[in-house]
Amino acid sequence: MIAVSELVIDSTGRGYVDLTARVNASVGSSGIQSGICSVFLRHTSASLILCENADPDVLSDLETFMSRLVTDGDPLFAHNAEGDDDMPAHIRSILTHTDVTLPIRNARLDLGTWQGLYLWEHRTRPHRRTLALSMIGEA
Repeated sequence: MIAVSELVIDSTGRGYVDLTARVNASVGSSGIQSGICSVFLRHTSASLILCENADPDVLSDLETFMSRLVTDGDPLFAHNAEGDDDMPAHIRSILTHTDVTLPIRNARLDLGTWQGLYLWEHRTRPHRRTLALSMIGEA
C-alpha cells in the first residue's frame, strides 16, 4: 500500500517547529500499520532534524553552534539577494537534511523515547514551508 500527503507549516522565523504529532496524524490516517514514512521538505533554506525532544536546551545549543559555524552577513558570501541570512540559510540546509525516512509500526512513527521530528527554519523571518509525505507499507 502507498499513501501520499502534504503538510504546510508556517514558521515564525529562525527556530524549530515540532512536526512529530502532525506527521503521526498523517501516518495514522494513511491506513498503513507497518512500513516507512519518507518526509521531504520542498525548500532550500530550512531543514528537517530528528532530535531530542525532552530538553529544549538541546535545540538552543544546536542553534548556538550553527550560528557560530555559519554567520549571517559574513562578507565571504556574494549571495544575499534576500538579506544577510540568505546564503547562511542555504548552507545550513545543506549541512543538515531536507529529507528523512522513518519506520512505521502500529500506525505510528517508530521513534525512540526522546526523539522528535522538527522543521528547522534557517531564515530569520517567517516562511510557509511545504512537506511531501510518502508512506509505503502494509495495512
